[in-house]
Amino acid sequence: MGQLEKIYGIHSVESFLNSSPENVVQIFLQKNRNDKTFQQLEALISRQGLKYQLVDKRKMDSWVNGNHQGAIAEVRVNDIQMNEDQLLTLTESDKSVLFLVLDGVTDPHNLGACLRTADAAGVAAVIVPKDKSASLTAVARKVASGAAERVPLVKVTNLARTLRQLKDNGVWVIGTAGEATSSLYESRLTGSIALVMGAEGKGMRRLTREHCDELIKIPMLGSVSSLNVSVATGVCLFEIVRQQSQN
Repeated sequence: MGQLEKIYGIHSVESFLNSSPENVVQIFLQKNRNDKTFQQLEALISRQGLKYQLVDKRKMDSWVNGNHQGAIAEVRVNDIQMNEDQLLTLTESDKSVLFLVLDGVTDPHNLGACLRTADAAGVAAVIVPKDKSASLTAVARKVASGAAERVPLVKVTNLARTLRQLKDNGVWVIGTAGEATSSLYESRLTGSIALVMGAEGKGMRRLTREHCDELIKIPMLGSVSSLNVSVATGVCLFEIVRQQSQN
């Protein structure tokens, strides 16, 4: 049946209404708003055969810890459940498969943004260690804009072991590191790939780094030394998509 959660923000609510209207339990909209964006949201709710309740902004503020933009929905969340064994079966296909590995990403905003980008890039699963990683909080779901219900988030007990198993199954493990000598744009990014992104500042842990087949970096032309992890993830994933689409 899935668990009940509140999602908030106009874009998040719209995305859920478009993808899973059958899992919407209740919708709450802020009183005294009649701008064009709200009119479009109201029309979408009506097209889906649903109803909404008008609620005072102060009351809505007390329901969620974040900017709800006047739209909150209570929904039934059905995350894609996948364990480590099922993860490895994805490598048995004749087609190449793309994984995103997040090592030590603890900010739910970054997790949500990475999930959203992963969905757009056709990533088969996002892999994180069980410890010291962000969870699918309401904040992460808001930023993910529906991707949390489409891309499996697989929490593994031992990330190094999982990377080793992926390598044994023919997956090329590529890590990102500022000190790498190879540029993202110089690397051959075809076939089955697991892209490993480290936490901001610290980067990948030593053991994770040791299990990478190759280390790459994004060339930085300005004075900024690094990118936000979700931005860097988007840059890397879509270079992989670009190269693989040409094969």
